[in-house]
Amino acid sequence: MAVPIPLRIDTTGVHDRRARALTDLRISVIDRCNFRCPYCMPEDAWPRDHQWLGKSERLRFEEIERLARVFAGLGVKRLRLTGGEPLLRRELPQLVARLAAIEGIDDIAMPSNGTLLPAQARSLREAGLDRITLSLDALDPGTYRHLSGGRGEVDALFAAIDAAVAAGFGSLKINCVVMRGVNDGEVEPLVERFRGSGHVLRFIEYMDVGTCNRWDDSLVVPSAELLARIQRRWPLVALGRSRGSEVAERWRFADGGGEIGFISSVSAPFCGDCTRARLSADGRLYTCLFAREGHDLRGPLRAGAGDDELAALVAAVWSARDDRYSELRDSLRNNARERIEMYEIGG
Repeated sequence: MAVPIPLRIDTTGVHDRRARALTDLRISVIDRCNFRCPYCMPEDAWPRDHQWLGKSERLRFEEIERLARVFAGLGVKRLRLTGGEPLLRRELPQLVARLAAIEGIDDIAMPSNGTLLPAQARSLREAGLDRITLSLDALDPGTYRHLSGGRGEVDALFAAIDAAVAAGFGSLKINCVVMRGVNDGEVEPLVERFRGSGHVLRFIEYMDVGTCNRWDDSLVVPSAELLARIQRRWPLVALGRSRGSEVAERWRFADGGGEIGFISSVSAPFCGDCTRARLSADGRLYTCLFAREGHDLRGPLRAGAGDDELAALVAAVWSARDDRYSELRDSLRNNARERIEMYEIGG
């Protein structure tokens, strides 16, 4: 008979089997995206018969708010609204306002490809959104268009940056997924463009998230290689991470030109510090970006479960967590199992 796993809940929250606290929740508000980026949802590879979630299948705003309150009660401090493309979810500022009112939540952030941001930036800021991260994989218009699956224009991205700044967001994070032979020649131009801008450029190693992106490790450009290239032109000083669970290693320009970051899940895994849970748009809880299966929260929620019951369910899932996929990648790479796609639970 299986031995029940004891829940580890104290004044510091709930912890998993590796003593990692639950402090961050990434909430996917929609499973759709208007881009077809090759590292996430390539136009020629994603399942054409995929059934998008219907309105009744997605969590309603009041359901997301209630679950977020449950997570906050377990120690979650930071929320990140993801997609797909989160701005495809109608009336998103209303959700932000609900979440911003939750006691214990210190930070609400949102990643976006930026196409729909100019029309919503101010209302999102007024609703309580703290930070925005935008994706920019190239400055060259043709390369950018290719990396959006033929659906994006680089000028629109810069319009999104301008709109976010005008709305009061100030410093933005600008993410670039680097793929060898595809956009690795864009690294230095991007650094030159954003040095001194007040925004933080971050380079992300191409990851094997999901299965439809047909990941090939020969396309990975290790962060150490990029760092060396950038250092040759612009001396950098290491800053480390802003907190232990932060995913990016931060560096500042020695001449005061701001900072950049590197997210190195492939070459330098940070599983040991991972404090992030993920809630899919249909209410499934995932404990790893590379997970195969999630745990249903929508069912119990709609069946009338109380907050204590939902908290116990979340705590039980987290307490049983032992995920460290990135640390075990080499030994697992020949495992043909399918994993949840990034466009379903965000990055």
